[in-house]
Amino acid sequence: MNADDIDILKKVTLLGIMNKKPDETLKDIQVMLVATGMYNMKEAKQIFKQLKAEKYLMDGQLTLKGLTGAKEAEALFKQ
Repeated sequence: MNADDIDILKKVTLLGIMNKKPDETLKDIQVMLVATGMYNMKEAKQIFKQLKAEKYLMDGQLTLKGLTGAKEAEALFKQ
């Protein structure tokens, strides 16, 4: 994966997390995104790890930075 691919995967992942139902876990979101064929489980774990390291996720929730990133991704994909 190149940097552009990773950036797009991060944005889609943030959107998935933002739109998760209250009873869904991050693991549920990983499985759902893997099922779309967007990436495999190894890549999903890598993306989630990067999002945590970059402070988009904390304690299983989006941080303010993560929520802002997800809303920006949502606006980008709605164009």
